[in-house]
Amino acid sequence: MSANPIAAPRHAFGTHVRAHIGLTKPRIIELLLVTAVPTMFLAAQGLPSVGIAIAVLVGGALSAGSANTFNSVYDRDIDALMKRTGHRPAVQGTVGVRAGIAQGVILGVASAVVLAAMANVLAAILSLLAIGMYVVGYTIWLKRRTPQNIVWGGAAGCMPVLIAWAAVTGSLSWTPVVLFLIVFFWTPPHYWPLAIKYREDYAAAGVPMLPVVAPMSTVVRHVVAYSWVMFASSLVLIPVASMGWVYSIGAIACGAFFLYLAYGLRGVRDQDPEVIERAAMRLFHGSITYLAVIFLLVGIDPFLV
Repeated sequence: MSANPIAAPRHAFGTHVRAHIGLTKPRIIELLLVTAVPTMFLAAQGLPSVGIAIAVLVGGALSAGSANTFNSVYDRDIDALMKRTGHRPAVQGTVGVRAGIAQGVILGVASAVVLAAMANVLAAILSLLAIGMYVVGYTIWLKRRTPQNIVWGGAAGCMPVLIAWAAVTGSLSWTPVVLFLIVFFWTPPHYWPLAIKYREDYAAAGVPMLPVVAPMSTVVRHVVAYSWVMFASSLVLIPVASMGWVYSIGAIACGAFFLYLAYGLRGVRDQDPEVIERAAMRLFHGSITYLAVIFLLVGIDPFLV
């Protein structure tokens, strides 16, 4: 028996709360907001209103948390087979299926309500669409069926830029579409390196990630190709959004950095698996830096006019 009968319930409550938060995958939410905040600045050509900023930050976080919660619950069977994900709350049973589904629904509805009330209906609709794309399109339909899962399923991760733009302007235009495409073409060369490192995990779970079902030469060729298209998309933004010289120079430098890492993976594709994994993880971590910097440039560009 516990020496302090009050401490045990408190500890259990804290563990339960952390488990519910864990279902939302907070680190992924942070990455999504990295693209949404600068998009708001570009859409507003400066600082957006406080209300809009709160709507995008809170509504966007709730939307991503909802999608990730549904993903965590649905994928608990394959997550249990992988070392990287075997500790997740849904796998451990810390949060039950019904509670997880209820959490996903509540967060999704809350996201739509916040965006509709504080921004506009279009932003709320896009939020619900993003949840549906990730849960139904990626998690349920694509992830377990095709090596192109992360390509098309990754489109849901591009939605924050559309939501942010719509929240500020009440409409969509070519600029958010190009921003969407930058993230869309960034996603495969960002995620496939991670799948290279954990390909045995994915193979054990029966998930047909490209590095699991294709030779390394094919994976690297796809990584390089998507990297080039991503780079080109970042340059298309210059005339479409009338970006200034800081973004223009920065986009070229960041793109060159990304391509350097991508071609570095090609240079080691026939070497020892450990060498390949190190190169893959350099690209993975470098891709996160790329996305943060390129959207930082997007965000500061309106203030340099």
